Amino acid sequence: MIESIQAPDDNGARLRTHLPAETDTEALGAALATVLVPGLHIWLQGDLGMGKTTLTRGLLRGLGHAGKVKSPTYTLIEPYVVSRLDLYHFDFYRFNSPEEYLDAGLDEYFSGQGTCIVEWPDKAAPYLPVADIEIRLDAEGSGRFAEISGNTEAGRTCVIELVKALRGADPAPGTT
Repeated sequence: MIESIQAPDDNGARLRTHLPAETDTEALGAALATVLVPGLHIWLQGDLGMGKTTLTRGLLRGLGHAGKVKSPTYTLIEPYVVSRLDLYHFDFYRFNSPEEYLDAGLDEYFSGQGTCIVEWPDKAAPYLPVADIEIRLDAEGSGRFAEISGNTEAGRTCVIELVKALRGADPAPGTT
């Protein structure tokens, strides 16, 4: 069960929540799936083993994908055509320099209406476009904390809708 949803900024476009178990990380991903719109760029931040691929698996399950979901650590990209989205899951962990992103020709994925989810986006900086949504996963006891921020108008709208979905009601007075 996802616990302690907090929307600490005035417009509700940031949230922090505790995820006691792996199933909670998947549930957060599934909730995010319900509010995604085409063309979003989502950056997943956190150390190894923090649940970035687990969150992506939950998101894909929430969109109706029933197949395997694996980390694209070796392939760089795993494409999915699900529900209403073309979703591209990237992992840049193995990049030794940001120029490898350009050399791989991956920038074309970020210019269309595909939804791009990126693990280790810092490895391709400064060549990636601005993230609409940033999700940071950190260890906390036996679970995780997720902090989600909307950085663009589309990202803020998505995070506000996510907070509403997770709470089952308006996140706070004046945020709608």
